[in-house]
Amino acid sequence: MANISIPAHLHRSRSALMSRLARRVGLWRQRRALARLDDAALDDIGVTRRQAEAEARRPVWDAPANWRL
Repeated sequence: MANISIPAHLHRSRSALMSRLARRVGLWRQRRALARLDDAALDDIGVTRRQAEAEARRPVWDAPANWRL
C-alpha cells in the first residue's frame, strides 16, 4: 500500500470543518438541555419557559457572532 500524505492546507481545512461541526453539535445539545430544564431551574437562571423553547427551536447555524470564533 502506498503512503499518501495530505497537503497541509487540506489538513487544516478538514480540522477547521471538524471544529465547526463539533461546536454546532455542542450548541444543539445545549439548546436541547435548556428545553428540558424544569420551571424551577429556568427561574434560577432567569429564563422563561417561552424563552427556553424559542431558543431550543433556533437552528444550529443561528448562533450569536461571539460564539462563532
